[in-house]
Amino acid sequence: MNGRFIPRLLSCKPKPNGLRGRYRNFGSSNQIRKNAPTGVVFMNMGGPRTVPETGDFLSRLFHDGDLIPLPFQSTLAPFIAKRRTPKIEKQYEDIGGGSPILKWTQEQASGMVKILDELSPQTAPHRPYVAFRYAHPLTETCLEEMKRDGVTRAVAFSQYPQYSCSTTGSSINELYRQLIKDSKDQPPSIKWSVIDRWPTHPGLIEAFAVHIERALESYDPLVRSKVILLFSAHSLPMSVVNRGDTYPSEVAATVHAVMKRLNYRNPYRLVWQSQVGPSAWLGPQTSDALKGYAKKGVNDMLLIPIAFTSDHIETLFELDLEYIEEAKEAGLTGVKRVESLNADPIFVRAFGMHRAYASTCNQAPRPEVRPVAINSGNSTSPQSSQSRQRVNKKHTRRKFSKR
Repeated sequence: MNGRFIPRLLSCKPKPNGLRGRYRNFGSSNQIRKNAPTGVVFMNMGGPRTVPETGDFLSRLFHDGDLIPLPFQSTLAPFIAKRRTPKIEKQYEDIGGGSPILKWTQEQASGMVKILDELSPQTAPHRPYVAFRYAHPLTETCLEEMKRDGVTRAVAFSQYPQYSCSTTGSSINELYRQLIKDSKDQPPSIKWSVIDRWPTHPGLIEAFAVHIERALESYDPLVRSKVILLFSAHSLPMSVVNRGDTYPSEVAATVHAVMKRLNYRNPYRLVWQSQVGPSAWLGPQTSDALKGYAKKGVNDMLLIPIAFTSDHIETLFELDLEYIEEAKEAGLTGVKRVESLNADPIFVRAFGMHRAYASTCNQAPRPEVRPVAINSGNSTSPQSSQSRQRVNKKHTRRKFSKR
């Protein structure tokens, strides 16, 4: 090993669903200190913990060209963020004064590393870290903490079950930038692996299925089997979908796996929320589906936030305060939402015990890891990790969100 830091960026080409067996190293240390902690970095978009943090959160979000590519981004981003801040601040006030996503991420992380300590003692102790893209703790803060703790190996673990270049891709790119900046004057000290998606992970599917079963128990037995399951995921512009982003197919794979686990006992449909702007997005929209079924006389529908693992503004405000409250005002009494996974022991335990996840910590360092370009997703042949490729940022994906 020459010790050079040659990171590998994520490819947007379709891959088999489920927890990835192909882990990506961002670099490797020449030596891994015995008994040094193994870091497990939980990456997500994040959200403002208090209402006054909303402006900074939106500013970082609109400055991210991977998520929202804008012309004259450095000029337009602060202008758009400033205009949207009052509206989004009001939404956070309505859900209790801030996003709970940090709380839930910390609880999930704490429970999971305890299980990993039992399952993989050879890489223990495992230490949890949170790296949010647009809210504190930011990626650079996470890396500083890991350095102080003497971490020599780490797993970058995306909290988006379904991969998109605009979400997971953006988080990985930010980690790459921070590591490059940190390694200019010194060799890399941490061996990195990445879990970039897990849409059909058994623990995820079981947790969703159990939550759905619990929610169905609240309906009258006479109508229970007729309740329509509306799997709601964050939408994506069709311009992004047509360039090959794998997100829609991976969301559909999650839905299929959950329904298979439930033996297809209820009618169901995949719907999409959080559309922004007049351009074409994935459809049907969640709100339109609710209205359409209501016109057909359907009263009982169960909303399932299938692309999220914890509560945040899109579940607590958009689903609970917009869609369900609107349904009640329209006279629908049977529209409910499945509880988010949050820190449910079934979810945390099942995921932490999965052998494939634990084995990530044991990946042997590679002599050299080269970059893989983010591409349109149209290529069918795998890219060789031994060939250098220029990172083409114009093909990164866009997905709008406001956690």
